[in-house]
Amino acid sequence: MPSSVETLEFQAETRQLLRLVIHSIYSNKDIFLRELISNASDALDKLRLESLTGSLAGVDISDLHISLEVDSDARTLTVRDNGIGMTRDDLVELIGTIAKSGTAGLLEKIKESKDAATTESLIGQFGVGFYSAFMVADKVTVHTRRAGNDSGTQWESDGEGSYTIQAADDLPVGTSVTLHLKPADSEDGLADYLSESKIRQIVKRYSDFIRWPIRMATDRTDADDNATSDLDTLNSMKALWARPRSEVTEHEYNEFYQQISHDWLPPAETIHMRAEGTFEYEALLFIPSQAPFDLYSRESKSGVQLYVKRVFIMDDCEALMPNYLRFVKGVVDAHDLSLNVSRELLQHDRQIQGVRRRLVKKVLGALKDMQAKDAERYAKVWDQFGRALKEGLLEDTDNTEALLELVSAASTHDPAKTTTLREYVERMKDGQDTIYYLTGETRAMVENSPHMEAFAAKGYEVLILTDPIDEVWVDQVPAFDGHRLQSIAKGQVDLDESADGDKETDGDKAQREQDFAALLPWLNTTLSDHVKQVRLSSRLTTSAACIVGDAHDVTPTLEKMYRAMGQQMPTVKRILELNPTHPLVTALRTAHHADAEAPALKEIAELIYGSALLAEGGDLPDPARFTRLLTDHLTRTL
Repeated sequence: MPSSVETLEFQAETRQLLRLVIHSIYSNKDIFLRELISNASDALDKLRLESLTGSLAGVDISDLHISLEVDSDARTLTVRDNGIGMTRDDLVELIGTIAKSGTAGLLEKIKESKDAATTESLIGQFGVGFYSAFMVADKVTVHTRRAGNDSGTQWESDGEGSYTIQAADDLPVGTSVTLHLKPADSEDGLADYLSESKIRQIVKRYSDFIRWPIRMATDRTDADDNATSDLDTLNSMKALWARPRSEVTEHEYNEFYQQISHDWLPPAETIHMRAEGTFEYEALLFIPSQAPFDLYSRESKSGVQLYVKRVFIMDDCEALMPNYLRFVKGVVDAHDLSLNVSRELLQHDRQIQGVRRRLVKKVLGALKDMQAKDAERYAKVWDQFGRALKEGLLEDTDNTEALLELVSAASTHDPAKTTTLREYVERMKDGQDTIYYLTGETRAMVENSPHMEAFAAKGYEVLILTDPIDEVWVDQVPAFDGHRLQSIAKGQVDLDESADGDKETDGDKAQREQDFAALLPWLNTTLSDHVKQVRLSSRLTTSAACIVGDAHDVTPTLEKMYRAMGQQMPTVKRILELNPTHPLVTALRTAHHADAEAPALKEIAELIYGSALLAEGGDLPDPARFTRLLTDHLTRTL
């Protein structure tokens, strides 16, 4: 006697939700196969666990697998597993009923949402991935028998609001989901899911690391034109991150890195970690040996790959890695996330934020270890990614100290080698409590800057910072290890000794101020359109003058950067410092004392200011006037 068929109606709210899933939620229809394979993998996991610990102890689990079966004539694709299977009640609860508490509220949020990605995340929270099958199928048939039961069940629906369910005999243990496929339609994003190549592509992308073999019969023709059918395993099952590090060879790590990064060089560092507890995950991260060509491009994508229980979820998961570590490649496999979790949901998930913090600390710790144990290798990594890491000093205040320990910069200590801030501090002179630096476009320009003169003469080491981002982060970081960072081109610099190393007495300072008491106010008035102040300098030994900024002024280079980005910046007047021992300055003082109204004095003042501006690589306010004044004065000297 045939078994009776029950036809059950979905609730009204559930029908609405089902229509949304089928027609408007998922932009990528390929994921239906990912969902079904993931469900099959879960069923295999459950049978294995029950066979070891539960009521099904002793069940044969020697060949647990997933099969994909294509019937081109019937236009069906079947996903079959020999896992734990389901009872009739399981089918009704897990598949036949979408509705849960809060369905009405969920639908209201979906109606209010204007963003497809947000809508998908809301659906993802409801766990309705199975119904993505109706995006590609006119009808779905499920046959299943629970392990330990003698009879099975058939479930069938066209996704239009009802389903049928009936008993079915002679079913093997496990579950098969048969999709009666819609015709391929490229305009609607429907691929030919009967195509062997398309199926292989989807499995490789989304399910390659599922622990169970995914098999499919493949028709081939041998050398004698005889048709044969072979059973191929489509997935590699090689989830390196799920294996202990001691069991993975360096060759396997390198091969996997090159597969996910498309880099032909081996990585500079491999980080393999596992976290257990309330939120379990495994991570396999790589620090590359060389920077990709688009590392600093706005269009470049950042973040690591995200898996959930070996099922691929997304590339470039920004929520797991900050932008300044965008060069890090790898995978994170979380055990407790929904397969349909969205980028928007991840950004606000507290557990994901906790994972992110641990991953960042692990990466920074690995770089610190490399710096300590293999300075040469670290120098190469810093050369490739140092600029990106310095972005972290602006973005990641929680890890400022760790990032400062990693900073490597050129300095006046050694023209061939860079130095760390820690090494700089260890070399500081007795009594020095400040880390001195100077920013500029090139090392040569910085080394030849007038600001360097007194520091070079007196043996003070100065960091040479030439990355554009150096202009920004040094203003954001007040100190390292209790030592203040100070630009030698900003504020007052009092090295408290003369160029020959002798201490300068208070009497000497007082006499100097008296000697220039008349000239300085006159220069302040004469150059008031260009500078905010003219004062005597303690940082010059050979140059006549230099331009400096107040301690909190924006540097000219940073001012240019902001303007290039379209930001309006007020003009910042700076300070002209004079070398009181330079012959030109002393001659100007003498001439001013003799005749303060002499017309040539104002021109000399302009030339001193313009020369100081050029010496630091600045732009003259009126190049033509400067050139004419210089030419005229040179002519009069001949």
